[in-house]
Amino acid sequence: MDLRKIKKLIDLLEESNLAEIEIKEGEESVRLARVPRGTVMAAPVAYAEPARVAAPAAPAPALSPEAVGKSTRDVPDGHTVRSPMVGTYYESSSPDNPAFVKVGQTVKAGDTLGIIEAMKMFNPIEADVSGTVRAVLVKNGQPIEFDEPMFVIS
Repeated sequence: MDLRKIKKLIDLLEESNLAEIEIKEGEESVRLARVPRGTVMAAPVAYAEPARVAAPAAPAPALSPEAVGKSTRDVPDGHTVRSPMVGTYYESSSPDNPAFVKVGQTVKAGDTLGIIEAMKMFNPIEADVSGTVRAVLVKNGQPIEFDEPMFVIS
């Protein structure tokens, strides 16, 4: 297909209220789609928790660098929020913004505690219980492993 024809199709798409156009000429085809300006598109993220199988001896969960050297007595009692994926943890949506949560802050189930970047996608980590944040076990910019303890809420 000729580049001039493709440019004309782009102009046609911009002038119309169409969101998408596809043209086929023989075995060649061109598909053009547009997203309204200012709209952010994100691929849907589905997470299914893996089935837990009882093992004779389960390995100890990985500890973050901040938690290394702390005994289990130093970590407050409460509900532990664990990482649902491998990635990089960020405490805020951008370096200029304040952290989503701080120790001592009250949160409700569904509140965002932080985000994990995985494969160029930013995935919010939400509180699954309501309560007070007792500990943040991870640091901003830290690599995170699957099932790593991140927060303690009580």
